[in-house]
Amino acid sequence: MEISEVMKPDDVVIDVSLPSKPRLLEFVAQTAADALGLREGDILEALQSREHLGSTGIGAGIAIPHAPVEGLHAPFVLLVRLAKPIDFEAVDEELVDVVCLILTPSGEQNGYLKLLSKIARRLRSPEAVETIRHAADRQAIYQAMIDCDL
Repeated sequence: MEISEVMKPDDVVIDVSLPSKPRLLEFVAQTAADALGLREGDILEALQSREHLGSTGIGAGIAIPHAPVEGLHAPFVLLVRLAKPIDFEAVDEELVDVVCLILTPSGEQNGYLKLLSKIARRLRSPEAVETIRHAADRQAIYQAMIDCDL
């Protein structure tokens, strides 16, 4: 599965101002719920349950909150660039300014792990992250995300 199959330019939100990790999780849950026609509470609960296992802040200012969600029929990816970095309890204790939400249907573990791996690899690319952090528009950020599609 390629990133471009589950992410569109409209799935990029730039320069969002949020004060904390809980507010960020609420924001992405609400944004996803609106896009998917699912309940915000179900998405938020899935994300919070995953975060209780350990922070999805992977380091270098990047977080990849992810969870399977009941009622979801296809993977959903949302990339958020924050206006100001926030504490996300990342493994390296760095503040986070790039957040990539991944939601997948329940029970599709194999596809879920492959998509998570592909996005994590893309967000380890210094060139991609530089573009994400400094691009003026969401189309450029989207392109930086899907350029890894091989």
